[in-house]
Amino acid sequence: MSFWEIPLVETAGYFSVVVLCLIVAMVLFELVTKYKNWEEIKKGNIAVALATGGKIFGVCNIFRFSISQHSTLPEMIGWGLYGFVLLIVAYLLFEFLTPRFNVDKEIEKGNRSVGFISLTISVGLSFVIGASIS
Repeated sequence: MSFWEIPLVETAGYFSVVVLCLIVAMVLFELVTKYKNWEEIKKGNIAVALATGGKIFGVCNIFRFSISQHSTLPEMIGWGLYGFVLLIVAYLLFEFLTPRFNVDKEIEKGNRSVGFISLTISVGLSFVIGASIS
């Protein structure tokens, strides 16, 4: 058994890679949204916290499926990132499919209902995306 096959080392490796991918994902989400996630959360904006929490859960859930189904680190990263791209597309579709209001503006204004729906979409679709990449 090589050093990289030791379960503790393998777990630490997956954890480290997913945390790095999550940081990259959050930076990309920050660029996609019209508001500043962490500034709004610092101000106490629950809608932004809900939407951001949904994105974090969604990305982690996609990587959970990727880890469980792909045997090499490059495969896991590739499929996880592909799933993340699909999650961004879903977010953009949510914005596009709600022509009566602007999702980002409503979340920035603190509309908890829109923040909760955003969370639900991110979490729900992460299960669908995860199942499809497994």
